[in-house]
Amino acid sequence: MSKRGKQGLEQKPWKLLLWTAVAGLIFGLIGGGEYFEDMLRVARNSFHQHDATGQVVVIKVDDQSLHQYGNWPWPRTRQAQLVDRLSAAKAKNIVYDINFSFASNGADDHAFAQAIERSGRVTLLTRYKQGSHSGKRLDSLPLPELAKHARLGVASVEYNWENAVWRLPYAATIGNRSIPSFAAAIAGARGEPGTRFPLDYSLRMQSVPAYSAGDVLSGKVGARELAGKDVLIGVASELLGDGYFIPGYGRGYGVYVHAVGAETLKRGTPVDLGWVPGFLLALGAASAGVLRKRFAERFVLFAGATAALIIVPAFMEARLIFADVTPGLFVLLTVASVLGWRRYRVRGWVNSVSNLPNLNALRANHGARDQAVVAARILNYEEIVATLPPNSERQLVEQIVARLKVGSPNRILYQGDAGIFAWFEEAQQSFGNHLEALYALFRNPARVDSKSMDLAISFGVEVGSGRSIANRLASALVAADEAAHDGLKWKYHDPETLENASWKLSMLSQLDEAIDRGEVWVAYQPKLELSTRRIVGAEALARWTHPEKGPIAASEFVAAAEQSNRIGKLTDFVLEKAVAAAAQIIKRGEDFDMAVNLSARSLTDRGFILRLSALLARHGLPARNLTLELTETAALTGTGEGLDMIGRLRDLGINIAIDDYGTGLSTLDYLKKIPANEIKIDQSFVKGIADNRSDRLMVQSTIGLAHSLGRKVVAEGVEHRDILDLLIEMGCDIAQGFAIGRPMGLDSLTKRLASDRKRTAA
Repeated sequence: MSKRGKQGLEQKPWKLLLWTAVAGLIFGLIGGGEYFEDMLRVARNSFHQHDATGQVVVIKVDDQSLHQYGNWPWPRTRQAQLVDRLSAAKAKNIVYDINFSFASNGADDHAFAQAIERSGRVTLLTRYKQGSHSGKRLDSLPLPELAKHARLGVASVEYNWENAVWRLPYAATIGNRSIPSFAAAIAGARGEPGTRFPLDYSLRMQSVPAYSAGDVLSGKVGARELAGKDVLIGVASELLGDGYFIPGYGRGYGVYVHAVGAETLKRGTPVDLGWVPGFLLALGAASAGVLRKRFAERFVLFAGATAALIIVPAFMEARLIFADVTPGLFVLLTVASVLGWRRYRVRGWVNSVSNLPNLNALRANHGARDQAVVAARILNYEEIVATLPPNSERQLVEQIVARLKVGSPNRILYQGDAGIFAWFEEAQQSFGNHLEALYALFRNPARVDSKSMDLAISFGVEVGSGRSIANRLASALVAADEAAHDGLKWKYHDPETLENASWKLSMLSQLDEAIDRGEVWVAYQPKLELSTRRIVGAEALARWTHPEKGPIAASEFVAAAEQSNRIGKLTDFVLEKAVAAAAQIIKRGEDFDMAVNLSARSLTDRGFILRLSALLARHGLPARNLTLELTETAALTGTGEGLDMIGRLRDLGINIAIDDYGTGLSTLDYLKKIPANEIKIDQSFVKGIADNRSDRLMVQSTIGLAHSLGRKVVAEGVEHRDILDLLIEMGCDIAQGFAIGRPMGLDSLTKRLASDRKRTAA
């Protein structure tokens, strides 16, 4: 990189600091780091845990108590007995975290009031909350008869999204009175109403003495456990609610939150510094860091400041001094990331147009030695770039990258010059389906500055040979060039298969002979009508079983035949077999639809309609039972003569389906132009609807759009039951894929139909 370029990357450090400071301020003001702040505090608490003083005792209205003394709420006479028991045990304070704002039986209320008067050390709950409709604060006070000889304490808390309470009030103003919180009342601490203090959750919850209310009432727990202690009474049963999340402990109850608050205040006066000190510390470290030129100095500054923000608060919190650190960490991480990115670019590992890592970065990735290298070459990239306006190349690259990442959004792509892209994949995976799906995406033109531009692409794969990554990348690019030369979508580079090169070059010349010799046959993949759960049709698929090579991938010979304009004989062969099969099935009493893929080449064949009409007449198949599926290539060339051909096919009564819908940018355009009966959603989207929200939305919106236009929807590539259930829920009409049935011979298909008919009849 030039000296000028390096200077450009390093200039204006104060601009970076200014924007980071503004973002950090906003981050702190809105509490953007609350989740991480809580996580850090819980982690720090584990380093300075301590036991409770033992002076605060929890009396639990738990499941044992309810089993002993009946369902809740207990009669107020039972509460009177509990107060008398606690008073006899010489408890210092008796604090009720239970609501007594409503009247019960008059005699019971009077008995409870007398017990409170006899004790002289009871604190009852009062609270406040916002009205759900009026927005006004609603205060809740104990029944006057009960409150007459009792002290009052505030039990109101504010909890976060996790149902955790991190701060408690010192006091609150209720009815023109300043009433202390339970914690402040027990600890004898004072604070202004509305002020809050942080809770010390480094307290070991197991060390807080806790006894069942039933054991107190029965006399099992008495003066030995309770004398001179502050007693908090509250519910501790899931049946009664009042549940909270206690950080570092798990599920707990409100009475324990107040116990932690009281223990915190008994240790001392907590100091809450907030987030500003940490933010200023981080901003100072970041300012010093951007002024350093050496990487080592920057690293020490940023690492030291980060460590300080993470570790120092642990020592402070052990002394009840609390501070939030996430806004400061946000500043450090932001500035360090930007500086690191700039350094990365200066070292020449990034493509200057797209900011993607370049091929130098790929060659240096020694951790990917065991992975396959996949290379994609845009064959007409330089021709396209030469026609683009200045500064428009990046728009083109962004569209290419978006397509290459379909199905793998986290894939790391490397970009070279002249339209070369590469990435790593697991060497054990099957590349065929994925690369074919990517190839299909590039059948649609890219649009840059309102101009449509066709993209020609080929893929090459090097699965691993122990050579350097640079050599393997070169081999993958050679394989991509060979694929383009051979008319294939993609190709392996494997030295052990070079002996097959002569056969692959002669594959097309052998295809016609293979059809005559019976090596090419037709498989049928069933299609399920989702509303009735019946097999209502099938798609005819060409298969080639070579006597020496075995099964030849359809993706190789069909695409090669189409690109070399030798698809006609194969299309006629498949139509002959498919029409005959459909006619045979219909004669057995089935209403059956047969689908056949139609190449773009056939739309320019003037004799095609005559041959097809004769074929339907010869086998007696109604035209409405035949569907011709137009690939995206065929649809995009469906203008002029091609559109006329499609119109004539519709006039014959033949159904037209748009295949691979959703894989390109112009699909809405040709959906409007082509007079189709149905659309087939490409499997690359269908397979992702269970896990990918965008795929699910795309499929659902496509179904709605098609139905609004009066067209059926076929989902292809349905491989799992959960995807089938989602399609049924979305209102999809027909599904096709391994979850319904794999491609099969005609005999197997007829047996499947017979079995399906019996099941339906039953």
